[in-house]
Amino acid sequence: MAEMVNVAVDAMGGDNAPGEIVKGAVEAINRDKRVKVFLVGRNEAIEQALKGYEYDKAQLEIIHTEEVIETAEPPVMAIRKKKDSSIVRGMYMVKEGICDAFVSAGSTGAVLVGGQVIVGRIKGVERPPLAPLIPTLKGVSLLLDCGANVDARPSHLVQFAKMGSVYMEHVMGVKNPKVGIVNIGAEEEKGNALVKETFPLLKNCPDINFVGSVEARDIPNGDVDVIVCEAFVGNVVLKMYEGVGAALISRVKQGMMSTLRSKLGALLVKPALKETLKSFDTEQYGGAPLLGLNGLVVKTHGSSKAIEVKNSILQCIAFKEEDINEKMKGKIVPKDIAE
Repeated sequence: MAEMVNVAVDAMGGDNAPGEIVKGAVEAINRDKRVKVFLVGRNEAIEQALKGYEYDKAQLEIIHTEEVIETAEPPVMAIRKKKDSSIVRGMYMVKEGICDAFVSAGSTGAVLVGGQVIVGRIKGVERPPLAPLIPTLKGVSLLLDCGANVDARPSHLVQFAKMGSVYMEHVMGVKNPKVGIVNIGAEEEKGNALVKETFPLLKNCPDINFVGSVEARDIPNGDVDVIVCEAFVGNVVLKMYEGVGAALISRVKQGMMSTLRSKLGALLVKPALKETLKSFDTEQYGGAPLLGLNGLVVKTHGSSKAIEVKNSILQCIAFKEEDINEKMKGKIVPKDIAE
């Protein structure tokens, strides 16, 4: 029998907490018997949100906390002062080995700070990146970093490429994943100082399948499996991706409802269109893992609905079963440090 995967979930984080968070947790445990969820937050609010749901009581436990870290709070101060918050308590459950992973839709800053300060980095990892999966014409690609390290160095980007390659190969099943660095052109001599300095390091790295530069317009094609950049560029790519996707879907719907003829056509294409659009819905792929920590921390959108929470919890299963942290250590940690 497979070992149970224990996931702490911040029940108080996000715009739709605790309702959508609790719903997503229940859907996750009903979907997969290998996972147990610890809902961390205010007991009364969680119990109220659980009313009416059917689930295996052995797969869900409430961990009561009194405090909540709000989005607008300074992250470092909040982590230090609010020891009995859902984010801090959940992080410590990972640090202490009670849980294998922590999922939160709460304050991004607090999650990033807590991940590094409480859970801690793998020895040898310089900067943990946030790494969401984004939909492409060929499936999905991993974008890292998308928000954790705005001012990155070339050595950081090389580590991002290594960690991203491990994730795509062992969690997503992509053999020898192709790595590309975000650039303003395909030529090696193009780019800013960071890209120009990082390019030859990636090119000469034996641990990855580096294929060169990738322009933003080519990212949706799925030309590369691992997209490397610093967090400023990555966040712009991600937000533009989401914004354009939402705008296109909105315009398609408007067009289909504009005339009687288009409405009739919409009825015929609706099943196929719905399935196609579903594959480009980022909620289907869960949250963004903060890679390179001693345990798994997953950050979901602040506006997450139940489906994203559910998928974020379920993605923790493969992370544990494939022993991703140990595989990352093998890629990142120099032998002299390991010994």
